[in-house]
Amino acid sequence: MRVPDRWLAVLRIVVGLWFVKSLFTKMTIVLAWGFLPVPAANHRWIGVMPKLLARYAADNPIDWYRSFLLDTVIPNSHVFAHLTALGEVAVGLSLTLGVVTVLGAFFGFFQVLFYAFAVQHMSSGQQGFHVMLGAMMIAFFFARAGRCWGIDRWLVRRYPRSFWTAVG
Repeated sequence: MRVPDRWLAVLRIVVGLWFVKSLFTKMTIVLAWGFLPVPAANHRWIGVMPKLLARYAADNPIDWYRSFLLDTVIPNSHVFAHLTALGEVAVGLSLTLGVVTVLGAFFGFFQVLFYAFAVQHMSSGQQGFHVMLGAMMIAFFFARAGRCWGIDRWLVRRYPRSFWTAVG
């Protein structure tokens, strides 16, 4: 029996879990104003990210992207460390749980694209990985992959004429 929506859901969940790993490798909880717990990038990721980006930018043949990394991202690496860590976790949870999957896949595609621009010159393996991951994000987006084994299925049924119908 063929059930392509279920196999797409399996793929969506696996890719989502790959992004969710950032929850454990790049995230922590900090106390904003000394009392409000909020997710944030951990100290290790804040320290490692600018070093990685400097290495990625060193020989990057895409001039405008190398400039973006060197002139914008690295000087503001503290902000970008938080954005990348939170973004990866948000995309991962969206895909894993199948909630607002269209938005998760949309933003995941752009994360993958930006990461691909950073490392595409390093090896053909990097190129292939990001091409496949980008293609999967496109498939999740257009297939509305969260409607099988995901919260999107419930949202669309519960609120058929709402915002969720478009993004679920």
